Amino acid sequence: MSREYETIIGLEVHAQLATETKIFCNCSTEFGAEPNQHTCPVCLGLPGTLPVLNKKVVDYAIMAGLALNCTINGYNKFDRKNYFYPDLPKAYQISQNDFPICEDGYIEIDTEEGTKRIGITRIHMEEDAGKLVHEGSIDQATASLVDYNRTGIPLIEIVSAPDIRTPAEARAYLTQLKQILEYLGVSDCNMEEGSLRCDANVSIRPVGQKEFGTKTELKNMNSFRAVERALEYEVERQKKVLAEGGEIIQETRTWDDSLNKTISMRGKEEAADYRYFPDPDLPPLVVDREWVERINASLPELPREKRERFVREYALPEYDAGVLTDTRELADYFEACVAEYSDAKAVSNWIMGDFLRLLKEENLEIAEVKMTPAHLAGMLKLMDEGVISSKIAKTVFEEMFKTGKEPEQIVEEKGLKQISDAGELEEIVLKVIEANPSVVEDIKSGKDKAIGFLVGQVMKETRGKANPGMVNQIIREKIESL
Repeated sequence: MSREYETIIGLEVHAQLATETKIFCNCSTEFGAEPNQHTCPVCLGLPGTLPVLNKKVVDYAIMAGLALNCTINGYNKFDRKNYFYPDLPKAYQISQNDFPICEDGYIEIDTEEGTKRIGITRIHMEEDAGKLVHEGSIDQATASLVDYNRTGIPLIEIVSAPDIRTPAEARAYLTQLKQILEYLGVSDCNMEEGSLRCDANVSIRPVGQKEFGTKTELKNMNSFRAVERALEYEVERQKKVLAEGGEIIQETRTWDDSLNKTISMRGKEEAADYRYFPDPDLPPLVVDREWVERINASLPELPREKRERFVREYALPEYDAGVLTDTRELADYFEACVAEYSDAKAVSNWIMGDFLRLLKEENLEIAEVKMTPAHLAGMLKLMDEGVISSKIAKTVFEEMFKTGKEPEQIVEEKGLKQISDAGELEEIVLKVIEANPSVVEDIKSGKDKAIGFLVGQVMKETRGKANPGMVNQIIREKIESL
């Protein structure tokens, strides 16, 4: 007899903060240096060294907490989390245990049933560990090397409440969280470089049961899609185990993307004893209200509010507003264009279409684009004035994007000015009508859509430069006179 189960998911997200130096020393946080170049006695944990807290780390943690609707704790402290692993040179990690910087927040996500609030239990600051580099295959590594460049890079760990009920909700939560952190500028959230990492806890329980089921922890998921797929697999795996009379074991599992399945890494019968105790080298951190209020005043408009404003202020469809606010840079570019050209929907269409397509094709960031908002506005004005057609505008747009030239200059250099001379267009229309007698007969017999074919032929003759409105009108007049 099959049972109906409810899924319980909680996510732990580690985000590297975008500070220039590490959390407790002056070593660079720049990614991609040769192994062990960004290290010093402090981040290597050598005897006699003392950590000094980077104030920017606290600023960024407070920013994240405020944006995620958390309470900012006035009193918090750092603790030593003790465990041995080769990439942890001190054999402990400086973290926060019982007094974290932020607590009791939430994120709102959009689901098929409407808006849902996902609680955030806590956000705490900590230092990152190093990175193991294995030579040879995973199964038969010939050597394991340690790169300590990452050691001491500041992290915030964002722990969700167990409010997530489906893998799709988990992905929506992560997408919203990443977007907020990027808008704030506190993290670049680059999953490929490891600056955003996610672990997931998942369990199932019979519908109606209050107690949670035994959970498993999922690690090594390098994309939001991988998180979603791993959770989908793990939920079905747990249901199958219970259906066959088995028992879920508390364990840590890894996601194998090539096999599309989770694999057991290690058992976790009991919570690890990290023997937390207050770090004796770091005094308690007191955050006063003035500090919090100063940071709160500096917060940018966040994606959800910006999306709602775009719908309200620019009368855009919700879909457009969602696309345009995907990143802060794209939203800013759109608004700069609208400041130059007031038809927001026309601007939106070009940005969502050709602009995003060329960005992807050229593999560019918005900051690298040569085409300015004034260029796009200038091109749209040329269309309004009848200087260029919508078809020619695509050519102009691509040239502006690639070269940064003014639209008027491109039109002049390439001879793209729209043909609006009635006499010249009449000659071309008569030629096209004469070459297509059967189409003319179709139009005369009431098949009005056939006019589109003749318009297309005229546009072909003029290489897209004919004024389509004038062409349509002339064709109708000439056929009526036949």
